[in-house]
Amino acid sequence: MGKRRRVDQRRKPKPAVLGGMIAVVVVGAGFGVYALYGGGAAAEDGSSSAAEKAKSVKTSPLSAAEVKSTAERFLAAWQQGRLTRAAATTTDAKAATALLTGYTKDARIKDVTITPGTRTGAKVPFSVKATVTYKGTSKPFTYDSALMVVRRVKDGKPLVDWHSAVLHPDLGDGDSLVTGASGTPPIKAFDRDGGEITEAKYPSLGTVLDGLREKFGKTAGGKAGIELRVVRGKSSKSSDKTLVELSKGTPGPVKTTLSPALQTAAERQVMKQERASVVVLRPSTGEILAVANTSHGFNTALQGSLAPGSTMKVITSSLLIEKGLASADEAHPCPKYFTYGGWKFQNDDKFSIKGGTFKASFARSCNTAFISQAPELENDDLTKQAQQVFGLGLNNWAIGVPSFDGAVPVQSAAQKAAELIGQGGVRMNPLNMASVAATVEGGTFRQPYLVSAKADNRTMATASRTMSAGTLSQLRDLMRYTAAYGTAAEAMSGLGPDYGAKTGSAEVDGQKKANGWFTAYRGDLAAAGVVQAGGHGGDTAGPIVASLLKSGG
Repeated sequence: MGKRRRVDQRRKPKPAVLGGMIAVVVVGAGFGVYALYGGGAAAEDGSSSAAEKAKSVKTSPLSAAEVKSTAERFLAAWQQGRLTRAAATTTDAKAATALLTGYTKDARIKDVTITPGTRTGAKVPFSVKATVTYKGTSKPFTYDSALMVVRRVKDGKPLVDWHSAVLHPDLGDGDSLVTGASGTPPIKAFDRDGGEITEAKYPSLGTVLDGLREKFGKTAGGKAGIELRVVRGKSSKSSDKTLVELSKGTPGPVKTTLSPALQTAAERQVMKQERASVVVLRPSTGEILAVANTSHGFNTALQGSLAPGSTMKVITSSLLIEKGLASADEAHPCPKYFTYGGWKFQNDDKFSIKGGTFKASFARSCNTAFISQAPELENDDLTKQAQQVFGLGLNNWAIGVPSFDGAVPVQSAAQKAAELIGQGGVRMNPLNMASVAATVEGGTFRQPYLVSAKADNRTMATASRTMSAGTLSQLRDLMRYTAAYGTAAEAMSGLGPDYGAKTGSAEVDGQKKANGWFTAYRGDLAAAGVVQAGGHGGDTAGPIVASLLKSGG
């Protein structure tokens, strides 16, 4: 949309084409009225006549005309710089006004042209072309976004459902856009072999590069440049993000532990699934060798918080063995059902194992074999085992970029039982579960890291105790047997004998298929992956993890 033209009041106004939308501008009495064809413009101050108030509130689905006209009013007002008017067409006028004002004032964005795309239901995509200008330097700024139209509950009025991502897709609620001296100098990241790491080369590492800059930018020896960036809100766990670089700073060097061969392979493997994430570690050191996600937005591999399903049985098994409640080669119950805390638990496909060992139950991922031991455990036993032996859930990992350390909250009754099989309140990501496999392979917890602690003298997390030799031996036996003969056998075929694995499927409310998990080790490599809504982990995440273990590093 272009600038609004002055119109001689003695002439009949002519239609103007603004950003692909036809509009008529009428000037009189010191103000303008902007109306769009294709739906009409309702009073934007929310006022209505007595007759309209008497009508019943509209609750019917939005019509195409309502969606189109609401979207056009918002986009037209935004483009014209009528920010109060644009904000009034949203569900949160106060927040929209603040962010739209900052878009011009703080982000220094001008000459905005917005072109709406083809509507799909209540969603309207649009493209933005603009210019960022700061102290005589200008750069083009283009991107795509989308908005949703909803009905306001109190009166049924169609409005733009306001979230910061409407303004720009990289914005979370609470974030802002700012143009100026970056504050944090840029960095140039390198892999373990000295090769430069770029987002163009490794798309999965965009958020990792943002995190490295946030952590090491001020100490790596670089000089700040001028840029348009996303500044995260106080509650955000993500790093600031550069959108446009107006003048280059001088980057400081940061060396990482990433393996170029494994990172390349990991990027390739996750693209075989719609929503896959994977991490590869070196158990003997804790070095992170590869991090990859199918989606290049949120870094699920390092920051995800998902139920790990039956891969959690690695930790639970170590607890049961330590407490004398299970032993790899001794008989162990695996009934079709087991009720605890008012919940009736069952196995996948309602199978049971009669006269089987604990090893057989682990290899086939028998849920009731673990649930049946809940009455013998204290509410905090699993939490302590995860924290003290596997280093999880203490919120003290310092890997070099933002990460989530896992969570195993203390639970009771049915939720306590559910946690034994990786449901309930347990939350993990591929980094955490790769670390679990690494702890089994290496015999002790070593905090994963992407940048050496020597770079900033940070303190690495440690475990307060290790498993006994007997427990560790049995746990390795369980994982080795599962890799050779259990649910992980197909994926791990040909990778033995120095290996071990565990599959998992985690149910998610409102999701038809479970999340598929797989964690495994081979020699001095450990890896874990998840395919969200993928189903059985052995079929989806398994091939990704096994391929990377086979690649070496």
